Amino acid sequence: MNSNWLRRITVATILPFHDDGRIDWEGFARVLGYCTTQAGTQSVFVNGHAGESSALTPDERAEVIRFARRHIRADQCLVAGLVAPTTGEAVEQARQAQAAGADVLTVFPLEFPGLDLAARGQAQIAHVRAIGDAVPLPLAVFQYPFASPATHDTATLATLAALPRVVAVKEGSDSMTLYEDNLRAAKAANPAFLVLPSNFDWFMPQLAVGADGILSGLSSLAPDLLARLWAASEAKDLDAMRAASDALHPLVRAVYALPRSDMYARIKVALHDDGLIGSAFSRTNKTVFSDAQRAALRAGLARARAL
Repeated sequence: MNSNWLRRITVATILPFHDDGRIDWEGFARVLGYCTTQAGTQSVFVNGHAGESSALTPDERAEVIRFARRHIRADQCLVAGLVAPTTGEAVEQARQAQAAGADVLTVFPLEFPGLDLAARGQAQIAHVRAIGDAVPLPLAVFQYPFASPATHDTATLATLAALPRVVAVKEGSDSMTLYEDNLRAAKAANPAFLVLPSNFDWFMPQLAVGADGILSGLSSLAPDLLARLWAASEAKDLDAMRAASDALHPLVRAVYALPRSDMYARIKVALHDDGLIGSAFSRTNKTVFSDAQRAALRAGLARARAL
């Protein structure tokens, strides 16, 4: 794996649709041009939750990868998510993603109802191993919030960090206690393993504890502010980190308000209201946002750009 891949900023892109549900390829090109060209943006993540992968056909997922590859810099890493209900389907997605031009695959964990903690951890490890055995690409793993039945416990994450070709975690445990425990355990298992914060409104505390980059769907909306926060972190400039965090705060609160399941739909609404995409249509989220919610998103984005 290129030593620069997945470090610094990884943008998890939204995928725009027309009002009738078709993929808006011209809008996607505008999104990629907007959010992947900031200084420090090293990788682009498609076909994850932000990209509504679970609502795409296999052909659409492959075309998203091919399209993104044509529209990002040649030196940027293209990461494809594997969002699937079974290991067999994840393996098939991995093969399709490799053929379409992905550089790295992010493995989303499965739910294993009825299993105790130890058995669930072993099942998650077997899931990742099966994908690694099928496709010779670097793998990242996705860490769900601590309340999810598919989250990795710290011991399982450390085991995954030590596996061949497992190179990083998108750390979304939504707990600073777990974040630090996971960081320490994963680095002890494999010092070269990359820990990428993705914990909604925990960006600055996570970077202060330690991180190798940021991986976030918020980069689709505010790439400049996250790049600024990361640059301040690299420079170990606490005042600059605070200033970037202050600028982000109203937008973070508006995007990641409860219910959290609406977060990517809110990003689409903000991008639509800002004129970047022609429709805020989502295949996976049918929430109708109030005028007050849309105003909060616009105000947060305006403040982020002003500071």
